[in-house]
Amino acid sequence: MREQFTSELKTAMKAGDKRRVETIRMITAALKDKDIEARGQGKTVSDEDILALLQKMVKSRRESKEIYEKAGRADLATQEGDEIAIIEGFLPQPLSEAEVEAAIGAAIAETGAASIKDMGKVVAALKSKYAGQVDFAKASAAVKAKLGA
Repeated sequence: MREQFTSELKTAMKAGDKRRVETIRMITAALKDKDIEARGQGKTVSDEDILALLQKMVKSRRESKEIYEKAGRADLATQEGDEIAIIEGFLPQPLSEAEVEAAIGAAIAETGAASIKDMGKVVAALKSKYAGQVDFAKASAAVKAKLGA
């Protein structure tokens, strides 16, 4: 993924796309911070960690966009929307609701989860297979509903 950021940055610079250049630089800066944090813990940053970072950035921008829209700042809301679109371009295609339901069912069967106490195992299995493709806040609620029933 790192090579993709570098090549996209070069392409955006050549095209003179300021917003894309700024957004990709923001991504690489956040990635460097993550690298430094991981190095301090003796770990390396995996592609799953990068996907989680990108999802976090998108979520943050969505919240900001909503605040800007409520405050009547259409210019800043548009900027956040542009950044969301650019960042989402690096994320894999999200799963549909039916695919998420099927993935949850498979993860429950795979982990042998029987009660709400096993929810962590199921969510961990989903995160390992579907990083960047599932909204885990919604997925956790769905897992809880299935295991709690």
